[in-house]
Amino acid sequence: MQLVVGRIGRPHGVRGEVTVEVRTDDPDSRFAPGTTLATEPASAGPVTVERSRWHKDILLLTIEGVADRDAAEALRGTLLVVDSADLPPLADPDEFHDHELIGLTVVTTGGERVGEVADVLHHGQDLLVVTRPSRDDAYIPFVKALVPEIDLGKGILVVDPPPGLLDTEAE
Repeated sequence: MQLVVGRIGRPHGVRGEVTVEVRTDDPDSRFAPGTTLATEPASAGPVTVERSRWHKDILLLTIEGVADRDAAEALRGTLLVVDSADLPPLADPDEFHDHELIGLTVVTTGGERVGEVADVLHHGQDLLVVTRPSRDDAYIPFVKALVPEIDLGKGILVVDPPPGLLDTEAE
């Protein structure tokens, strides 16, 4: 399974540097110099990171062979991907890779089916995006108090939502 770890955005400057929309919880190691990443579409890569740096809250990459703004612009929108089999196992049993959570069936502690995990957002606080039939998506903070149990073998993620968290109706 291919996992998206970033998306190349607009060029930065005239020397081929690109902005990256980060979609991984470990960007410093994922985009370390010397790292080679596959791409979607595959015709754009693979790409090798020559240099990475943070400019304010934006990750900037210099990619080997991309020497000017035009070459950087040609990569705009390219997804940077890794194979899930290449990810190291996590040492902490209470931590999960995003791809392990996506697709899990979400149920309440009372056994009521809520929906399915569609995405995990990393915005300071990790949020589970749960798609629900005939309702708006639910955004559930991924904290132990609200997500007391995860059973990857059974494909179940149990939530204990506070009153009101799941009450949004579809528009």
